[in-house]
Amino acid sequence: MRRVVIVGALGRDFHDFLTVFRDSRDHRVVAFTAAPSQNLGETGDHHATFPAALAGPDHPDGIPIVPEPELEAVVDEYAADEVVFSYSDVSHEKVMHVASRALAAGADFRVVGPDEMQLDADVPVLAVDAVRTGCGKSQVSRALTAELESRGYDVAVVREPMPYGDLTEKRVERFADESDLADLTIEEREEYEQHVQRGHVVYAGVDYAEIVERASAEADVIVWDGGNNELPFVRPDLHVVLADPLRAGDELTSHPGEANLRDADVVVVNKENSASEDQIRTVVENVREVNPDAEILHADSVVTVDDPDAVRGKDALVVEDGPSLTHGGTDYGAGTVAAERYDATRLDPREEAVGSIADTLEKYDHLDRLLPAMGYTDEQIADLEATIRNVDPEVVVAGTPHSLSEYVDVDAPIVQVDYHVEFHDTTVADFVDAHADDIGL
Repeated sequence: MRRVVIVGALGRDFHDFLTVFRDSRDHRVVAFTAAPSQNLGETGDHHATFPAALAGPDHPDGIPIVPEPELEAVVDEYAADEVVFSYSDVSHEKVMHVASRALAAGADFRVVGPDEMQLDADVPVLAVDAVRTGCGKSQVSRALTAELESRGYDVAVVREPMPYGDLTEKRVERFADESDLADLTIEEREEYEQHVQRGHVVYAGVDYAEIVERASAEADVIVWDGGNNELPFVRPDLHVVLADPLRAGDELTSHPGEANLRDADVVVVNKENSASEDQIRTVVENVREVNPDAEILHADSVVTVDDPDAVRGKDALVVEDGPSLTHGGTDYGAGTVAAERYDATRLDPREEAVGSIADTLEKYDHLDRLLPAMGYTDEQIADLEATIRNVDPEVVVAGTPHSLSEYVDVDAPIVQVDYHVEFHDTTVADFVDAHADDIGL
């Protein structure tokens, strides 16, 4: 029996375990490692043990979860034969650094492929994901979900894991109205809020075999709205992948984003209204090189503000989506676009940042005069609020996917920025018409 360590970030790692390793007679998972900053904040210490109730009878005490920097020690302590890499939105170089550490420690190295870990649904599946986090995939998944529902289909949106708190209690999560979003972290609410506000039912959790079974029983169609740039956990009938020309080239250098790109049926080059012709051309050429059969669509990410005068000419603190700025590597988001459009002066939060927010800004030196909405823990949310208060802006421009005012109490008004996708070469309705047979409608 091969002894396995799974390198993860509280998401794909648990899915790989439950679908591939838990019931295997040939493998025994002896430990997980957790990566800081990958859906875990900067510490990676949300859980110490994967619970026995989910791990199964072969693990009566559960499975230990230790920080990724301790990988070599874990391989040695448990005499591991194999290290499995199971998280997303990292560079190919990062993956191979982990591989080198595993090999030097004496273990084999592996990445689980889609044939083993993807689940089959009893209903058609439309998957929307991306080559990096922050490409705008949820804009597209929301638009497609709304279009399908307008045609009378019951749709269940299935999201990538974001399992904070008790993992057993979060084995299967279903979000259908605002009350279901109570007591969630900022990071969780970013994934679910905008779907729920539009009346979409969202499933997430830990045990995706059960999640897909329940979603299939409730819906006519499943829309996979993939977090980060993770591979779909459920086998798609149509695979739509977004690319971001503002990070041109990343589509060939990120894991598993390049795998998504190569597997895509349709590639949407988004944010073209903010990109140069050279950036767009680079992405298109890269798509054509690795996936010449893919359909390529062009789109804008359109930023709107309900009250432009609340922003115009003000001293503004811009708060953007945390994961997109940190491990996603984006330089700015919708909040910056809105602030610049309305001639606001963007304030620099670095000198006023406290606690975990100060640590994050110090670590990510590409961030210029904006604040990532880090909210993995109550402590981080408190540090975020204190930082905003210290900066004391005239207005907070929130380009986050969640309602920032639900989490921070500050004196300055918070103006929420909205953004949606607009295709150049088709409409959402025409797209669904063109691919109805592919999806299985």
